[in-house]
Amino acid sequence: MAVKKAPPVTLLWGEDAYLLREGALAILGETKATEVDAADWEGGELQGLATPSLFGESRALLVNDARSLRKETIEEIARYLEAPHPDATLVLSCLVAERGKVPPGLQKLVEPVGEVRKVDVARKELEPWLVARAKARELDLAIPGARALVETLGTGPGQLVAALEQLQDAFPAQRVGPREVAQQFRGLGEQKTWDLCDRAFGKDLPGAIRSLRAIEAGGDDPLMVLGGIAARLRDLLKVRSLPERMPPAQLAKEAG
Repeated sequence: MAVKKAPPVTLLWGEDAYLLREGALAILGETKATEVDAADWEGGELQGLATPSLFGESRALLVNDARSLRKETIEEIARYLEAPHPDATLVLSCLVAERGKVPPGLQKLVEPVGEVRKVDVARKELEPWLVARAKARELDLAIPGARALVETLGTGPGQLVAALEQLQDAFPAQRVGPREVAQQFRGLGEQKTWDLCDRAFGKDLPGAIRSLRAIEAGGDDPLMVLGGIAARLRDLLKVRSLPERMPPAQLAKEAG
């Protein structure tokens, strides 16, 4: 079966830096790309795409933070795309704010000759996505385990993938469910994280620093601490969305 050739230019956009990076690497495959941040563009970076390789290798250029491309840089890319090199690949990666959209100028630039693709994982697809990722790592993660992982650490794909590595090390050749997730990511460290959040959210800076130093001294897993903070923030956002005059008992019930 013939390998599908990448278009001369692809614009990837989305809200998660990890997924954008992963999407770009998937397009590039084994091609070793030159990489540049939009803010560091000096001019002439596209010349490498048109220069034949001494060993016949494919050429590729990955531009990060394409949202920050200057007007003159966009014009330079537009001139290149009038006659792009047939064996070269240009990938523009554009991180947008939550519920943001791809910049119209970039979309207009790419659409006639390439592909504009949003890179994301919908919330309802996150647990099956995690299970598939775990399977690829030979980790037997059950759907309830994936759900527990999301509830514990949040919805950040990069953070969740890192957690899979920890679970694989902790439970090799074992089916991982909610119990194993709780065992790995909750416990004493969670209580320390709660103490840190209580002090930080209460604007007790010295107390928060002491709690943080205690966590560092105890060698607690940074990923677990970050997940605990994210969980507390989600709880606060949930409470904030409820009516202010709601009775405390009902408030606690609605907030879970």
